[in-house]
Amino acid sequence: MPRKKADTLVPVGKKIKNIRIEKDISLEWMANETGYSIDYLKNIESGKEIPPVGTLLQIARALKIDSGFFLKEQEDKLNDRIQAYAKRTDNYAYTTLTPGAENKHLKAFRVTIDPKQDHKGVGYQHEGEEFVYVIAGRIEVIVGEHVNTLDEGQSLHFNSAIRHKLRNIGEEEAKLLVVIYGP
Repeated sequence: MPRKKADTLVPVGKKIKNIRIEKDISLEWMANETGYSIDYLKNIESGKEIPPVGTLLQIARALKIDSGFFLKEQEDKLNDRIQAYAKRTDNYAYTTLTPGAENKHLKAFRVTIDPKQDHKGVGYQHEGEEFVYVIAGRIEVIVGEHVNTLDEGQSLHFNSAIRHKLRNIGEEEAKLLVVIYGP
């Protein structure tokens, strides 16, 4: 069966668009608030792009809603299908480990990245701090222009307002614990 990349995220894109329209917020304003291009935002709203956690956090902040509104629905859909989901999101999957933390500043996620892959699209950037712990595998966390190489059992804590990106540089699936603090 051919994969349909947009199927799993159309509801999230529609939610984003509906809230944006309901609040009478233009795409131009969203682009200025999030730092993402209008084309990228349109692609998310239409389900053509798969937004990573950092992007959902930025969009939620701009819309002045709790990011859990988007992430909870994703987890409900993924609960028993996380591996299938990983293949449908361009070699990257995440699920929340803090259900019910919708109104909290701290959120934790389990992230998996296929071997020799990174998340396709833009780098992440969101106000706050981030902690990454490598459960299995070998990754690079690029923060600004600095490249951090982490092996199993190693961690990194950094300012998530600086553009950053995760990449699996190993031969096996990377499994991570990612904790995000958002003010």
